[in-house]
Amino acid sequence: MVNTLLIFLTLLFFPFGLKAQDLPSPHLQELIQQATIGKLHEDRYWHLLLHYRKDFFGGYTSEVDDPGFFLSPNGKTHPEAELQATLTYFFSDTLVGRSKQPAQCAFVARYHWLKEKLHFQESKLSPQACERFDSWLEELNPASISFIFPSAYMDNPASMFGHSFLRIDQKGQTTETNILAYTINYAAEVPPDAGIEFAYKGIFGGYKGFFSTIPYYMKVKEYRDIENRDIWEYRLNFSQEQNHRLLMHAWELGNAYFDYYFFKENCAYHILSLLEVADPNLHLTDQFHVATIPADTIRLLLRHKGLVKEVSYRPARSTLLKRKRSALEEQETSLLPKLISDPHLIDQSEFLHLPQNRQTFLLDFVSDVLRYKGATDQDRAEDYKAKNRSILVARSQIKIPSAPFHVEPFSLSPEYGHETLRVGVGVGWRNNEIFEEISVRAAYHDLLDPDPGYTQDAQIELGDLGLRHYHRRNQFRVERFTFANVLSLAPMDSLFVSPSWKIKVGMDTVKTSSCDLCSNGHVNAGVGGALESQQVFQREVFFLFGELDANVSGGYDENHRVGGGVSGGVLATITHNWKWLISAGYMSYLLGDRSHDIPISVGQRWTLAKNLAFRTTFTHHDKDNEIFGMLHGYF
Repeated sequence: MVNTLLIFLTLLFFPFGLKAQDLPSPHLQELIQQATIGKLHEDRYWHLLLHYRKDFFGGYTSEVDDPGFFLSPNGKTHPEAELQATLTYFFSDTLVGRSKQPAQCAFVARYHWLKEKLHFQESKLSPQACERFDSWLEELNPASISFIFPSAYMDNPASMFGHSFLRIDQKGQTTETNILAYTINYAAEVPPDAGIEFAYKGIFGGYKGFFSTIPYYMKVKEYRDIENRDIWEYRLNFSQEQNHRLLMHAWELGNAYFDYYFFKENCAYHILSLLEVADPNLHLTDQFHVATIPADTIRLLLRHKGLVKEVSYRPARSTLLKRKRSALEEQETSLLPKLISDPHLIDQSEFLHLPQNRQTFLLDFVSDVLRYKGATDQDRAEDYKAKNRSILVARSQIKIPSAPFHVEPFSLSPEYGHETLRVGVGVGWRNNEIFEEISVRAAYHDLLDPDPGYTQDAQIELGDLGLRHYHRRNQFRVERFTFANVLSLAPMDSLFVSPSWKIKVGMDTVKTSSCDLCSNGHVNAGVGGALESQQVFQREVFFLFGELDANVSGGYDENHRVGGGVSGGVLATITHNWKWLISAGYMSYLLGDRSHDIPISVGQRWTLAKNLAFRTTFTHHDKDNEIFGMLHGYF
């Protein structure tokens, strides 16, 4: 049996690069026999290294889509063939994979695991010198590994749910110097200016995803300084052996690609797969069947007792500036715009009369603001740099160190947030008729959901389905289905000026003069602005949008209406557990059904527990009024 198998392997691998001197040796025959008897191809670790997943009808398929990752022509779907081919290539110096190295070096994690399991006799195997891998590992100089989570960034669809990657903390580094460490990042290879194709290719696997090793300071510059995203760092409690296993596998994946799926096989999913290689007892990716949301992966890591050693926070530049501004005293607040405009005012008595510790704080803050403006306003970058140099010269003349400044995040870290799947049950009144409703939302968070753990003033809803039963007519119907409802409120002030925007696509139920309850497909989009205050309650955000709105329904003349208008309102945080959202607008439809509408909405939410909330809403449209109460659970 084994001899027949070896003859088959010889015939199989000759066309794929093996040479005459690479004919199967007696030791290879022995190793293949041991692997077959031990059923190593069924071992969970082998499946982790090859990213095999059970098929629906049996069998296995690897999630790796790069043919160069496999040494058997059937390796993507045949774990045993790939294991035997891997052993065969370990006896060869043939260059394999995209990295063009001997198999022992290209697939170093496979080599070390099989060597441990089968006890290779190295005198009969001729171990290869893997200088490229050794040099890479020496450069990383690993002491520990941290799981990094930059918070959501609403102005980039690929980053709306946050991001996940690993940082390799080097020996001797501290919390102040670990910015010099390297990272292991997974991302889609997207061409510049991808446009509308980005959406469907990202959803349906149209891009290739690659692992890469990038210096951490570059990621910090991108996420914290340019995109203004808070960064949360989770130090993992892995042993040195586990760290080494993870890095060996990361090396193997450095030259392979996966088809990138925005919702499932994304950055968070594949970073979790590396953690499973480090510790095969972790079953992390198995928890995500439809979508892998980065915040959910954080909560999953924290549920494994002892996996996370410590948590650190690296504030976004905008968070730092806002917190420093709130720490200014009244006279310093009036001085701030003057110093930004003309740094030479530091010679005036208004500044010189400040205590030295307040002078240093104000100068440090002005320098922070000027560096931020220089990075975000390229047209005036040189002007801001020149002003900052003047401020730094003045600061250097005050011979006292800057006092430590503790930055509190505006939003808690993601593990404090509610779960992303939401289920609701409720009862309401609509146009003199009682109804009951059950709803399910696939993801993720809206403006009235409990706030902790989520980006402030941001809303992303996907797959929200509502089913209702109307009493008087004894009718069950799909009341609404929201494919996507995304909104970003960006309060503007003297330091930060960016637009607020929203888009909603889905179906709901409308009442018109010709139809009592009609299904209605709709698309709505708006751009506007927002302002923040803390004058009445804990916090208020006032907003105003200009909108375009399109509807398709049998209840309209010509079965559609298209128009636009304005809407505005306020999002008010009354207490930690109590929040209101009030909005009103005017819409005029000039195409199709020529009509107008004055939509009004009043909603409030009480948080009962981390994953339990109750809300009530009142909505008004032309000829249509509704009052509704619902209990939401998050799972």
